[in-house]
Amino acid sequence: MESGAGAATTPRALPYYVAFSQLLGLTLVAMTGAWLGLYRGGIAWESTLQFNVHPLCMIIGLVFLQADALLVYRVFRNEAKRTTKVLHGLLHVLAFIIALVGLVAVFDYHRKKDYADLYSLHSWCGIVVFVLYFVQWLVGFSFFLFPGVSFTLRSRYRPQHIFFGATIFLFSVSTALLGLKEALLFKLGTKYSTFEPEGVLANVLGLLLACFGMVVVYILTRPEWKRPPQAEEQALSMDFKTLTEGDSPSSQ
Repeated sequence: MESGAGAATTPRALPYYVAFSQLLGLTLVAMTGAWLGLYRGGIAWESTLQFNVHPLCMIIGLVFLQADALLVYRVFRNEAKRTTKVLHGLLHVLAFIIALVGLVAVFDYHRKKDYADLYSLHSWCGIVVFVLYFVQWLVGFSFFLFPGVSFTLRSRYRPQHIFFGATIFLFSVSTALLGLKEALLFKLGTKYSTFEPEGVLANVLGLLLACFGMVVVYILTRPEWKRPPQAEEQALSMDFKTLTEGDSPSSQ
């Protein structure tokens, strides 16, 4: 981390909120694994347990890792912007790959069992989330990591990129909650209302998922916790007149 007069101070409460979000996220992943292990038989690719790969991968990829990718700009406040952007992009790639494995697992499981695909609200939302996530990453890469994009275009697109990033994350959390409820109803049926241990554990898991989403969004929406401009960015900043009359050298 850079030091000296140019280094931005870290807000006092921010590290505690970030640490709390990571504790929630890791607990969420561990509890998902415990639920699948205790009540669903565990996970395996070449067996009837293949379906269980789906929820675990989606929680790890489209919830936990996606959240960490969004928080990169809050955690690494004084590192070089390009380094932070690369880490942000790589975390999104890793999340996408893991989610893709989960998507392949559920479609392959349905094919082997001759089950119908894409009929439930959860599956519709899941496909929309996955497609939006891929498009968001592709457009973000094109604008912010691909060389040659003008400073003007990057500045104009950045607010949309930030908005859709947070929106897709919340959509992912909501879709995971839908899938959790669907899985419980399929297996437990009317026994769900009798406080079956699996149902209670899954309800706690759902609350943890919702809390994780709220904490992450809270961190992202606090304006005073945003990454402050660094010297490299300030050197390329310009007033509105200059921005509209000509582009600055490509940055970020």
